[in-house]
Amino acid sequence: MFNPLEHKGIPLEDQIRNWRELNVEPIDPEAIDPYTRCRIITMNGIEVEAINFQHQFARNCPDQEVRRQLAYVRYLESQQQRVVNWLLPGLASVLETTLGYEQVAVDLTAWVARHEPDAYLKQAYEFGVLEDFDHLYRYANLYEMLERRKAGKIVDGLTEVMPGRPTVVEHRHPFDEVRTPYDRESVDPRSKLNALTILSAEQQVMFYYMNVGPQYMEPIARQLYQEISLIEQEHVTHYESLLDPGENWWERLLTHEYNECWLYYSFLQRESDPKVKAVWELHLQMELAHLQQAADLLRRHDGREPEQIVGSAGLPEPLTFEPNKEYLRHLLATQIDLTKLGEGYVREAHERFEWMQRQLHDGQKPPSEQVIDLHRERFGGEYRIETEGPHPVEELRTREGVLRRA
Repeated sequence: MFNPLEHKGIPLEDQIRNWRELNVEPIDPEAIDPYTRCRIITMNGIEVEAINFQHQFARNCPDQEVRRQLAYVRYLESQQQRVVNWLLPGLASVLETTLGYEQVAVDLTAWVARHEPDAYLKQAYEFGVLEDFDHLYRYANLYEMLERRKAGKIVDGLTEVMPGRPTVVEHRHPFDEVRTPYDRESVDPRSKLNALTILSAEQQVMFYYMNVGPQYMEPIARQLYQEISLIEQEHVTHYESLLDPGENWWERLLTHEYNECWLYYSFLQRESDPKVKAVWELHLQMELAHLQQAADLLRRHDGREPEQIVGSAGLPEPLTFEPNKEYLRHLLATQIDLTKLGEGYVREAHERFEWMQRQLHDGQKPPSEQVIDLHRERFGGEYRIETEGPHPVEELRTREGVLRRA
């Protein structure tokens, strides 16, 4: 396996790029592999988390020399984030980008859940993915209503579009979003990377929806973005609470840099677009040097070797974007009726859940339900892509109206 701790990468002093180098050519949305778009969206979220984390670290660090080192690497991470995010084309609409975000949330979380070695963490990802799966369905119906285009052009049949755990029941009391954290001393190093990856991706979705929702004039669009952005905030709480709060700044800095190395290395293995692949390769070489700096800071300020945090076996198997249809259908059939209570999961509604539902919905249909009703009124049915047959949950199968496929 590739061990990033054994590689120096590009020296930090050679990493600052000029405007010409930052002005990358965006992808062609009509010709690109949908999973290339997913990799771009994912790495944008990872880089944003790296920047935000280092800002918080600097605000809590009294050592001026460390603050200077963080500032320098943070600037490099900022350049990386601009390059990655600027790979997305300006001609894509907000809703088209949204569908890409939800495809990321579905197939990234499903892959992590399938490969997570810890049973409790695995359940956390399985729970969350059924909610993002439903968000994709709601936005796909909004997309056809507003832009008269079909989500099949975005997801390309790689990800099905149909109801997940209904968004209306995803609104829970904040107390019940807090999970049990993993134990930093005993958890598999892969679990640290999985948790940080999903947290970073969901956080970026939350930021995006919080900011783009008000750009719409259509009331149903504004309302749907508002509703789902609140769910994404719940998801960030859900995933961030999985991290051991006993991890100090030094080990978290190391884990962030190691995680970036893992993801750039992973995406480099499967990237089909030559221009994008070159970005992944360059950024991997840059991150190797960032990792070396983080390892040095850990040794000097925490007295530990990096292998004590991330292991000595090298990177885990590459993270891969791929269809997860069979797995998701199994989760729909077995877990769609779960909700949360305390730090666990239950199937029955409970007092806190019902209280939150009353406070938020106030006896009215939420936007996530209204958007499907409006689509049925305008098009005679709802928009779905069910490539593997009818919905695995009988009561969620289409009974009336026309099933509209890509």
